[in-house]
Amino acid sequence: MRERQVSQGARRAREFEAFVAGAAGRLLHAATLLTAEATDDNPRARRLLTLSLAHTYACWDRLRGEDPYDRARQYLASRFARAAWHQYGGLGRARPHPDSPLGALAPQERLIVVLRLYEGVAEEQAAALLGLPTERVRTICERATARLLHPPRSPVPKVAGAKVAPS
Repeated sequence: MRERQVSQGARRAREFEAFVAGAAGRLLHAATLLTAEATDDNPRARRLLTLSLAHTYACWDRLRGEDPYDRARQYLASRFARAAWHQYGGLGRARPHPDSPLGALAPQERLIVVLRLYEGVAEEQAAALLGLPTERVRTICERATARLLHPPRSPVPKVAGAKVAPS
């Protein structure tokens, strides 16, 4: 009996290691996009990834045919949403890194854009995960995508000592 438990534990560890080897990079990138941190300095994203993988490992034997990547991504997204809610009061604004591609978006917009466009999650699934109506997810995603594709123009700075030519 003891030998059987040891071999099952070893098999479980090998399966999970293989999963992590294949999925951790993509999950870390998704977490980095969510937290709007720099790719080389992303402690919040790494913490999200660690918590997500730990949760997935704890549930590993109960997955029963369920995709472990989906489970890890769901936990990552819900943990980010919960942390943003508590930290910034209702998915408010965080201070993103200036080089972050999604830094101009609010946390909820980042979450929806990452789920929909980077991860390819269907609107209905994203809505169910976030507890929002499907139309709301669609609207937020379209608005955020428009902001990313057409950022607002910043005013042209005035040059000191420049003279305006008469017209």
